[in-house]
Amino acid sequence: MKSKIFAALFCAALLAGFASASSAQTMYFCEGVSNDGDPITPSTVFNISPSGGYLKVLVKLPYSLRSSQVMYDVYQVDPEGNETFDNTIYQDTESSWDWFWKEITFYKTGRYNVYVYDRDRNFLTSGQVVIQYKD
Repeated sequence: MKSKIFAALFCAALLAGFASASSAQTMYFCEGVSNDGDPITPSTVFNISPSGGYLKVLVKLPYSLRSSQVMYDVYQVDPEGNETFDNTIYQDTESSWDWFWKEITFYKTGRYNVYVYDRDRNFLTSGQVVIQYKD
């Protein structure tokens, strides 16, 4: 009986170790993306001109996407943390991709939450970025 309990605890600890060692979905806001899918000059704060400015949103997954399209839902966040829908941006993808990026243009300053979903609206990842005007 003790050996069965020990074996069960050992298996649970082993599975917990694998779970913590696996990487998660990650979103980067950056100025560019390398050919290997690495973010170039990542940041969570970007300066734009009053006429607007763009940045890249890079998503890295620990698995293949298995979808032919992703959606980026963009929400502006007020000082109290309430979200107001801004827009949805669609991107055609390949099911074998485990990273992808999209250039997004912002026209207003503020804090934004970006949520990424696959074609079936399965949540992939999210991130927050602050947009401010250049001095």
